[in-house]
Amino acid sequence: MLKDLKRITILGSTGSVGTQALEVVRDHPAAFKVNVLSALKNAELLIQQALEFKPAVVVICDESKYSEVKNALSAVNIKVLAGEAALAEVAAYDDSDIVLTALMGSVGLKPTIAAIKAGKNIALANKETLVVAGELITQLASEHQVKILPVDSEHSAIFQCLVGEEHNPIEKIYLTASGGPFLGKTKDFLSAVKKEQALKHPNWVMGAKITIDSASLMNKGLEVIEAKWLFNLEADQVDVIVHPQSIIHSLVQFTDGSMKAQMGVPDMKLPIQYAINYPDRLKNNFKRFNFLDYPNFSFQQADMETFRNLGLAYQSLRKGGNMPCILNAANEIVVAAFLEDKIGFLEMSDVIEQCMEEIGFIEKPQLSDYLETDKHSRILAGELVTKSIV
Repeated sequence: MLKDLKRITILGSTGSVGTQALEVVRDHPAAFKVNVLSALKNAELLIQQALEFKPAVVVICDESKYSEVKNALSAVNIKVLAGEAALAEVAAYDDSDIVLTALMGSVGLKPTIAAIKAGKNIALANKETLVVAGELITQLASEHQVKILPVDSEHSAIFQCLVGEEHNPIEKIYLTASGGPFLGKTKDFLSAVKKEQALKHPNWVMGAKITIDSASLMNKGLEVIEAKWLFNLEADQVDVIVHPQSIIHSLVQFTDGSMKAQMGVPDMKLPIQYAINYPDRLKNNFKRFNFLDYPNFSFQQADMETFRNLGLAYQSLRKGGNMPCILNAANEIVVAAFLEDKIGFLEMSDVIEQCMEEIGFIEKPQLSDYLETDKHSRILAGELVTKSIV
């Protein structure tokens, strides 16, 4: 039976997506075998996961915690590696069938490239990889005949709607947004909000960074850029519609005007399960949707004047080149600063916009250009945050 198991590498196993992926694996022991687990710095949870799922290898990126993990797993036959460079090494291992990249931020870029070059299908929960270097990633995936299977609920919805429609042109896609915790709020209100308010998402349970991105609509902006590369679209073919109930996860409109939508109760385990077991669907015990619980669906236009991050994301996508990389790097810095109470909610957009204006534009970047752009954007964003504090 072991040869029939789908062997999985989970990069970022201690985060929100990673832990939910392990719930799926736990519920389907006859379908999946965990081969590799990795964590940024949560050594305690990584150890617990390793003892339960018995992977061949674990990676702790924080090298100061290597001894802790190594000692805890000394009695079991699990190899322990440390450092970010090890992520790219394990991503290319022959013993895995699929690599789930659930890492947060641009740290997912190099391991994803390594996995693609090794011919591994990618279950992509790290949207920043396509935001930073979408053209490079999609080109490599085509060259190595690798599938990129989206894990974000919105992109999974589009992907599912396109099954059987591969030869039918897309007119437009609609990415739905819950609107986050500040739907309908004014700039005056947002100027005074604190992280505790921004971390209270109405529908989804996610990590801190993505929850703040959702509150600022940057998450939706990153998803717009990701959708461009996943589905080979132009910016004007990707629209955002606010749907507070989060039941319709996204829609596709074809050239004849017909539309398809994927629906379901908000639960990240469903798109995770679909991606790691594609193309087959697995029976599960997830909560089922009941129409009577949702007698009304509502939709409204996204407010890009108040939530400027979404507009900045569209601007970076239309400019192309290394501009989305600048946007993403600056955003990671300002979100961290906001979570540390160093910068205001609306000031995040100000810093991102200034970075987009000041960092040098490269029309046709190579990998080295992306890495340099990322570094310089983070430095500038950090300096701008410091100036705003002083």
